[in-house]
Amino acid sequence: MIHQYQLNGYNIVLDTYSGSVHVVDDLAYDIIALYEQASPDEILSFMLEKYEYDPAIFEEIIRGTIAEVGELISQGQLFTQDPYEELSIDLKNRQTYVKALCLNVAHTCNLSCDYCFASQGKYNGDRALMSYEVGQRAIDYLLEHSCHHRNLDIDFFGGEPLMAWNVVKQIVTYARSKEKEYKKKFRFTFTTNGMLLNDEVTEFLNQEMYNVVLSLDGRKEVHDRLRTTVTGKGSYDHIVPKFQEFIRQRGDQEYYVRGTYTRNNVDFTNDIFHIADLGFDKISMEPVICDPREPYALTKEDLPKIYNQYEILAKEMIERGEQGKGFTFYHYMLDLSEGPCIQKRITGCGSGTEYLAVTPWGELFPCHQFVGDEAYSMGNIWDGITRPELQCQFKESNCYSKAECKDCWAKLYCSGGCPANALHATGSMNGIYDFSCDIFRKRIECSMMTKVAESMRAME
Repeated sequence: MIHQYQLNGYNIVLDTYSGSVHVVDDLAYDIIALYEQASPDEILSFMLEKYEYDPAIFEEIIRGTIAEVGELISQGQLFTQDPYEELSIDLKNRQTYVKALCLNVAHTCNLSCDYCFASQGKYNGDRALMSYEVGQRAIDYLLEHSCHHRNLDIDFFGGEPLMAWNVVKQIVTYARSKEKEYKKKFRFTFTTNGMLLNDEVTEFLNQEMYNVVLSLDGRKEVHDRLRTTVTGKGSYDHIVPKFQEFIRQRGDQEYYVRGTYTRNNVDFTNDIFHIADLGFDKISMEPVICDPREPYALTKEDLPKIYNQYEILAKEMIERGEQGKGFTFYHYMLDLSEGPCIQKRITGCGSGTEYLAVTPWGELFPCHQFVGDEAYSMGNIWDGITRPELQCQFKESNCYSKAECKDCWAKLYCSGGCPANALHATGSMNGIYDFSCDIFRKRIECSMMTKVAESMRAME
């Protein structure tokens, strides 16, 4: 399986199963497109006709290019066969151990964002804060069920986790106290809307958190339209100075400014560039996932505009990089030489198996996006997984278990997509959310193009 596309003046050819990415001239691009459907003589005839007015292309050049394509095939860099399907069957029978927990320490929030998947932090239930006792037991549960995993991840999430700030500090202290005994290393991530950021919080987060995610949608008018306080007031003016001071003190440690774009700002590159111009150099911008009846919901009709935005973003990132003003865009972080192992590429994020979410009262769900849906309640941190059949469903879900993924060139980059998005869009975690797939494929194309541009620039 190969994927060919043209973007920003480059002819790019991806060989899906080897992961090889080729940048070729027009002649090679056309020959590759015909290679499996026509004989060498038929390809020669077609190329002689197509390029009859180009004096630089003649029979010897064409035959030489055909031979070069054949050499790439013999080297396993083009038209490679799928060696992973049987591995995907073996992965269904694998023993998994938990290595990450999302601690929903606060089922409440001090903002009332219209598009919040968690229903303004309440997850369609009552407001609640996690107690230290529950947090302590969650850490113990992870230690008891992590087996050989040495690096353990804890995500502090909500709602707004700063509303449970004292508990967060206690949980971190307790986890650190267990590292030497269990020979483990905890990495903490914290997601915040920034409303309660202050000097004490900043110091602690910068000392203890491996990564911090800051929620900002972009331009003031865009951000304030949907990210408001409970009284309806916009939050932009309050949080932006706090975020700027936070990253100033954070130095070179990991963070991301994460935004959401909706139908209100399909021109979302302007929001990304606005965030970059505010001084943030690590940015993520996600399409809203919501009820299609909402006025801000994205639709299939928006896709051409969205595709164009991702192309604009990629080209601008190249230009800013050349000017020394580059920034990182989360979805364009693609390692073409040393990416994730094949098991990870097939199975994805590990939700429901290696990654679980914990509610304030200790209930276990496959991930934070399933919280509140009792059909996906998996157990609790005292009794463990009480519905192993549900866990098996997640273990068996991957890019080879879905018929729609069979012929998709991007399947080893998305692992079959997000089960939660599929559930919310199709009613089944094994479904395919076509809209999300379309956006994902475009992002991969643009990301590959930026890597090609970087490589070509390095060769100059």
